[in-house]
Amino acid sequence: MHASQLITALGARLNELAARIDAQGHPLVQQSRFDPLLFSVRGNRLQDYLSESRATLSHLTSAVEQGRTERVAWLSQRLTDQMLALSRELATQNLLHGHPASAPAEDVYARLAEYQDYKRRLLAMIRDRDSLRTAANDLARARQLQQEIAALEGRLIRCRQALTRLEYQIERRERGE
Repeated sequence: MHASQLITALGARLNELAARIDAQGHPLVQQSRFDPLLFSVRGNRLQDYLSESRATLSHLTSAVEQGRTERVAWLSQRLTDQMLALSRELATQNLLHGHPASAPAEDVYARLAEYQDYKRRLLAMIRDRDSLRTAANDLARARQLQQEIAALEGRLIRCRQALTRLEYQIERRERGE
């Protein structure tokens, strides 16, 4: 995926999330719900945190324009984590206030396909790094690659957990629960 496509996709997801937050009437949140490393803002409305996510998207756009690939990777992961945290909080608010969390079935299956693609790409990246590590002549490079492999394996574990949760959700939906 090209950087411009990544920004477009993340922007679209952020706009969808904003619409869902607006539909809930700007619900209040407890400050302790979010990791302080994820959000620097300390507001009590989801809109406050959404604004920080929009700022992260803006920083991401700037990093892409400047060609700072490491910063792009970090900011895109941060933005994804921020949107996931906001989405979870919104789902929690829906449960607490009796609003059903209704996602169209197509959306769930699209997410399943997306997660499966993430899993496939992570496995490919791990294989690539591992082959580079075994061919590395420099000990420092081999260590760096091993650290990258460990980080990718952590992401793979979280990806598999998300896949399992999503498959369970689909299974429950198909059984009519």
